[in-house]
Amino acid sequence: MTLPSFSIVLETENLANADLEGLTYALASLVHQDLSPEQANEVILIDSGDAPPELLGQLCDRYPWIKVHAAAADTGYYKAKMLGAELATGEIIVYADSDCLYEPHWLRTILTTFAENPQIQIVAGETTTRGRGPYGTAMALVYIFPQFSGKTELTPTHQYFLNNVAFRRQFLLDHPIPAELPLYRGNCVVHGENLQREGHVIWLHPQARATHAPPSDLSHFFWRFLLIGHDYYWQKKLIPNPPSPISNPQDRDPTASSFTEKVKIFRDRMARLLHNNPRHALYFPFAIPIILVAALLIYVGYLITLVSPDYLVKTDDRILE
Repeated sequence: MTLPSFSIVLETENLANADLEGLTYALASLVHQDLSPEQANEVILIDSGDAPPELLGQLCDRYPWIKVHAAAADTGYYKAKMLGAELATGEIIVYADSDCLYEPHWLRTILTTFAENPQIQIVAGETTTRGRGPYGTAMALVYIFPQFSGKTELTPTHQYFLNNVAFRRQFLLDHPIPAELPLYRGNCVVHGENLQREGHVIWLHPQARATHAPPSDLSHFFWRFLLIGHDYYWQKKLIPNPPSPISNPQDRDPTASSFTEKVKIFRDRMARLLHNNPRHALYFPFAIPIILVAALLIYVGYLITLVSPDYLVKTDDRILE
């Protein structure tokens, strides 16, 4: 089968308050793909100043197929992603993140889906949270990303995660991800809702799998969950039936009440977590305090944003400067 030409886009903005080693690991996971990234038209790394120049130099020496594009220091996550699409030349734009690890068949799975289905414009994969011990168990249950479903078939879905998705380039340029929204993250949720209202289908291939790092330290944990609450407030403003902050995009039920949906999500996550790794049952009692603190921070973030809609984002920006 002839695969379409493709470009891979990453950015460094996601490293602003995360572990810098994540970028090294992310690139290593691309190297171990069963379809080499050297076959890409280009692998573009949009650098907005969040990775040390010496680290970028070392990575370029190790992986000469990386093209680093310097962007302004205030280039946000979604602007960086769209800038990558504008610079790329491949028919398919494959988005990866600097804090994710990708399974060896991830890239081929996505590109094969496009090759087999010329009418498909978007292919999303499944991303879950990695981690060990009680903290890893807690993050698997309350952080943004659901557990792997274990499914194998291509299926329509409600939304995508921008760390694990690919678009036909022209389609994305014609339907760009909105960058100027009052969200920290979650613009892709709004984008997905807009696309579906226009009649486009987001396709999920559950075998295109990635794992995402949990918040890396106490400060990152504190601000990330506050900002999840911030984003949930704004998603409720911007879209009719926003997903829960910990929703599973494959299993959303817009008709369910907020409380009913949250209970179902937590129950489903727990069942999938134990199915994928029964060892989490040992850690769960110790994870409960972390889960409660995370849930409280989401609620507090929502209330703060209700009173002062841009306070958390502006404060987070000042802290990172």
